Amino acid sequence: MSEVKVVIGAGDYINNPGWLHTNEKELDLLNEVTWKSKFAKATIQAILAEHVWEHLTYEEGLAAAKRCFIYLKPSGYIRCAVPDGFFPDEQYQHIIQIGGPGPADHPAADHKMVYNYRTLSAMFEMAGFEVKLLEYCDENGHFHHKHWKKEDGVIFRSKQCDPRNQGDRLKFPSLIIDAVKSK
Repeated sequence: MSEVKVVIGAGDYINNPGWLHTNEKELDLLNEVTWKSKFAKATIQAILAEHVWEHLTYEEGLAAAKRCFIYLKPSGYIRCAVPDGFFPDEQYQHIIQIGGPGPADHPAADHKMVYNYRTLSAMFEMAGFEVKLLEYCDENGHFHHKHWKKEDGVIFRSKQCDPRNQGDRLKFPSLIIDAVKSK
């Protein structure tokens, strides 16, 4: 039997072949009924959410993380990427702000939260996960990057994959974590 791997909020992107690509209408992070209709508890190996959590309030994000925890197998994980609240670029911060304009192809008017590595990690830890930081800026704006495998979930808006972030200067990084269910 193959491992169940799910992309939340996939939009029109198919960056992860072999994964189940979903959108909010079919799998809503805040609606238990949509999860029960597709999965049994503790059956999912991996969940990928690229630029999804910032569209939830902190409380909604915590509830969504707890829901994912229930449906993940032990040692399963969520690879979560959000805009980075510590990235030291004024234009970037303007684009990602709560209710912000967003880039032309990704409106951010419904952003409800701007995370940094501390707030995102704390939220997933409160839901029971162990957090591994993959890409993030610290309080001083220094970028940190730990190698991660694309086969474990491609995050396009990353240092590894986004052409805008190649070379000496980052232009549109993400804060990326793996939140692992250790129990």
